[in-house]
Amino acid sequence: MTTAIICTALLAALVFALGLNVSRLRGSTTTQQPTAPDDRLYVAIRAHGNATEYVPTLAVLILLVGSREPAAWMVATFVVATVARYVHALGVLRAGDMNKPVPLRMVGAMATYAAGLVLAGAAVVVA
Repeated sequence: MTTAIICTALLAALVFALGLNVSRLRGSTTTQQPTAPDDRLYVAIRAHGNATEYVPTLAVLILLVGSREPAAWMVATFVVATVARYVHALGVLRAGDMNKPVPLRMVGAMATYAAGLVLAGAAVVVA
């Protein structure tokens, strides 16, 4: 359960750090609702928004599976899911343009989907 709690805490920290970044950028610009895909605030908003779309479900699955004496492969999936969200956020923020394909963003997204589906299956297995 310790790994599940640590991974969940790291995911929560990511959401709050990305939110803080949005607030910081809002305070330094006059455009509050940017639409340009290369605007720093727009990119920050998308990084935060994407995290808030996936982190809650991952956190619930991690804690649910983690509470049921998970197998080692399940615990490894907690770590993969957590790392995937950090990789995705880094890929979005480093791109600087939402129209640019960025390998880190793609790897983070694909790993998130894979880990999420595995965790959903694991939740059924441990039920």
